[in-house]
Amino acid sequence: MLKAINGLGKAARSGVALTTSAAPMLIIGALLYTAFFVKAEPQVGNLQARSIERRDAFYGVAVPQADVVWAAGSYGKVVRSDNAGKSWGVQPTPGDAHLQAISAWDAERAVAVGNHGVVIVTADGGKSWREIEVPHSEVANKLMQVRSYAGGTGWAVGEMGAVLRTRDYGASWTRVLDEKDQAWNDIFFVGEDGWMVGEFGRMMRTRDGGESWSTIDSPLESSLMSVHFRDASNGVAVGLAGAVLVTADGGAVWTEARRVTREHLNCVIWDGSRWVAVGDKGIRVTAGADGSGWTGGRISEQDLSWRTQIARAGDGFVLAGANLAQLEHDQLHIIGRD
Repeated sequence: MLKAINGLGKAARSGVALTTSAAPMLIIGALLYTAFFVKAEPQVGNLQARSIERRDAFYGVAVPQADVVWAAGSYGKVVRSDNAGKSWGVQPTPGDAHLQAISAWDAERAVAVGNHGVVIVTADGGKSWREIEVPHSEVANKLMQVRSYAGGTGWAVGEMGAVLRTRDYGASWTRVLDEKDQAWNDIFFVGEDGWMVGEFGRMMRTRDGGESWSTIDSPLESSLMSVHFRDASNGVAVGLAGAVLVTADGGAVWTEARRVTREHLNCVIWDGSRWVAVGDKGIRVTAGADGSGWTGGRISEQDLSWRTQIARAGDGFVLAGANLAQLEHDQLHIIGRD
């Protein structure tokens, strides 16, 4: 009897051992079957890319009307909002060169420029963009800024003294000045009067709509990045290391204002009631109509992003730079970070 019991015990233990040793094989087999033969249903909604992602940088914005905002930036990306920035859509563009600036004649017609001398235009609100052949240099062709004006006129400036003009909403462009080993960073017009600023503090102006240009004496030797006029007489230019220049005689004479920051200033605008300039590390400086009494500070203490442009949009502003942001009542909202 004892031998029989021992035999049954050995058999039971053998069965347990066999079952235990077979369990891993069964698990592995089930996993292999799942991997090869069971296909998960894709969650399409979760796979859709966001219009604006954390990695995107935007260098230029255009606001042709209160509810329409375009932004252009890294790798040829262009986005547009038709509801004052509440939502955004990506637009198809023909290339991946970084776009440095964008400007719009109206809600349907716009132009963007950038690296390698690229110029792209749209005539249907951005549903389609096409690249335009423009005069090129054998040395360098990066275009830094583009501005659009009434009647389809537009100007683009950049490396090697590039000053390009269009009179047909960007369909064709001509070079106005000869090549020169310097870069122009910005151009601005009020009627027939126009001004350019660039490397080494250089400045030029025209009184005949760009047919002829003359050099202006500058009090600086450091680069100027942006220029803006609130009328034909009063203007401001800003640049590296917090430089601010002010004129009240149409740009014939410029005076340097007291610096309130040493951060680079990349863009200045007249917002209807004051001068506003933005730049590196989230800096913002402001002044009254006469361009005196500049004060400085951060746009937001929680954000030190560099800024390349600020534009008025409705009751607030839209800012380009390390990210795309909206500023309303001094509250900064970074788009695509929610």
